[in-house]
Amino acid sequence: MIKDYLLSSLDNSLRTLWGKPHATRPTPTPAAEARGEPLSPEARALSGALMRVNHVGEVCAQALYTGQALGARVFHQDERLAQQLEAAGREETDHLAWTQQRLNELGARPSLLNPLWHAGAFTLGVAAAAVGRGASLGFVVETERQVEAHLAGHMQRLPAQDHASRAVVAQMQADEARHAQEAKQLGARDVPAPLQAAMRAMAKVMTTVAHRV
Repeated sequence: MIKDYLLSSLDNSLRTLWGKPHATRPTPTPAAEARGEPLSPEARALSGALMRVNHVGEVCAQALYTGQALGARVFHQDERLAQQLEAAGREETDHLAWTQQRLNELGARPSLLNPLWHAGAFTLGVAAAAVGRGASLGFVVETERQVEAHLAGHMQRLPAQDHASRAVVAQMQADEARHAQEAKQLGARDVPAPLQAAMRAMAKVMTTVAHRV
């Protein structure tokens, strides 16, 4: 049984890193009157860098949820929690597909370090799950809160005329807030302040590097 869980996790990782993600929801689009405005080369480059960072975040989200679901099954035989985490991960696949599509439209590439980001996030997910249900859900809540704040910052930095990217980020922001609320309702425990600070520091390193590489 554990072997099956490991193979499933490996399959998810390979599809995340090298497959083509398929969204279950249409890509968010701006209002008709806001479409078609051309971006300057500088604006396109900035949007591409920001959307690359957002794409990295979604690669990490896939890894976190996969790692936490694996840990829930292996360490606690908690199939219900594992399925809830996988359901959230499937919705995050929409974000992965949307950001990949937007990168393509902007002529930008994903981060060259995606395998590294994925491996680190997967390890964190398994570790959080090993502590217990409340801690694992608390990790989800804190992660989603920090991602939501990060996306709010991107909404301020994205070029005003890049309505397509802004529509995607706005929907992602709403989804992350809902994921945090759902995890809280399932019994999440608060993450200790030092760990919150460590998570923010790690995220800062990742976003700074991914902006360029």
